[in-house]
Amino acid sequence: MGKRNSQRKKVSLLDSDDDDSVSSSSTSRSDVMLAQGIEDVQLDKESSLDLALDALYEKRGTTREKALSSIIEAFSSNLQHLFVEKKFATLLHQCLNSIKRGSAKEASLACQAIGLLALTVGHGNNAHEILEESVPPISQALKSSSESSKISWLLECLGIVTFVGANDPEETERSMQIMWQLLHPKLGSNVVARKPSAEVITAVVSAWSFLLTTMDGWKLNPKNWQGSISYFSSLLDKDDRSVRIAAGEALALIFEVGSLEKFFIEPKGPSDSSIHEENIHREGFAHIQGLKGKILNQVRNLSVEAGGKGSAKKDLNSQRNSFRDILEFLEGGYCPETSMKIGGDSLNTSRWSQLIQLNFLKHFLRGGFVKHMQENEFLHEVFGFTPKRKHLSGSEHHLSSGEKRMYKSPNSVVNKARTQLLNKQRMLSQGRNAGHYAVGLGDEEL
Repeated sequence: MGKRNSQRKKVSLLDSDDDDSVSSSSTSRSDVMLAQGIEDVQLDKESSLDLALDALYEKRGTTREKALSSIIEAFSSNLQHLFVEKKFATLLHQCLNSIKRGSAKEASLACQAIGLLALTVGHGNNAHEILEESVPPISQALKSSSESSKISWLLECLGIVTFVGANDPEETERSMQIMWQLLHPKLGSNVVARKPSAEVITAVVSAWSFLLTTMDGWKLNPKNWQGSISYFSSLLDKDDRSVRIAAGEALALIFEVGSLEKFFIEPKGPSDSSIHEENIHREGFAHIQGLKGKILNQVRNLSVEAGGKGSAKKDLNSQRNSFRDILEFLEGGYCPETSMKIGGDSLNTSRWSQLIQLNFLKHFLRGGFVKHMQENEFLHEVFGFTPKRKHLSGSEHHLSSGEKRMYKSPNSVVNKARTQLLNKQRMLSQGRNAGHYAVGLGDEEL
């Protein structure tokens, strides 16, 4: 009822204008009406988000799941800056409650919502608060969860909030260690070793690599990642192609980052002699070269692997292409160069770190990827991407379905008001023309 009344008020305001002012102000009034329409759309979106946020307090789990789905859709299709300014903390803590106490589906949806919230606020104090508040419940959920899909979403969320909110390398490595422990748990009291599924292994390696793209090799703590190159090499022999591709890209990134000595296990020996220390470094260098030779052979074989029984051709081609790029990089140092169209602009990558970031964010954002790449300033900074600005009062403007109903539909308030203005303008024009014609005839008679 409120919306209809407001529409009637707008039309009545137009009806009350003096006839003499209609023709001179018709364009400006239609522009004002259009602007008011946009404000109404924004208010409708905000009120829908408010309702969804209120629904997160409901006891019924399915109600909260539907609310989270609505929030995800809203944050994917538009950057909800106004809503975030008012309800940032409330939304964050309700989503964290869903991770702590909700079903696997609800927790997965909450992870998506938190990641979108972090990408919307961009780097700063709010993003750091999201990180600090999210790490404990996500870490706990990763330890207690057994469902692969939920674990994958928890890892993606942890990757996103760390990528946006971490202020220093230590915070990033903390999240990387939480991920790593899923594959290499520290056995002790109350810890039961579980064999991770292929889906979980892929999710861990992908999220870990995503965060490694933000690190300077020299700042890595070598105690944390010793043996990681050997582990990724072992994953290249696994049956699952997604695992092999994720491991191959992780290895390519490690070689791009450098500081390889931080990723392998150094031979142990007496440390009280400079001669022994020199021998250890010499052995370490030889170990790296030997390991790199083994990886080169593995990558070369995977780049030309023939399809086996039941293998999907698309997956096989994806593997071959990935490992051809990795092989070219390991042998000649050439990184794959990619170009992706975002609207009318090209988003280019020329390093493994950029490509891994792009693929991870594209996978997380799904249908909202293009919208965020066009309008999210944080992502513009990440990729050095500057899209063409398109405004409503200039060139092309992409309308949402709600905006289309407001502006395009013949029955919309905006179009009705515009038609009324045109009719008035036409009547005035006809009246003035008739008056001029009558004056002309009188002059001739005189």
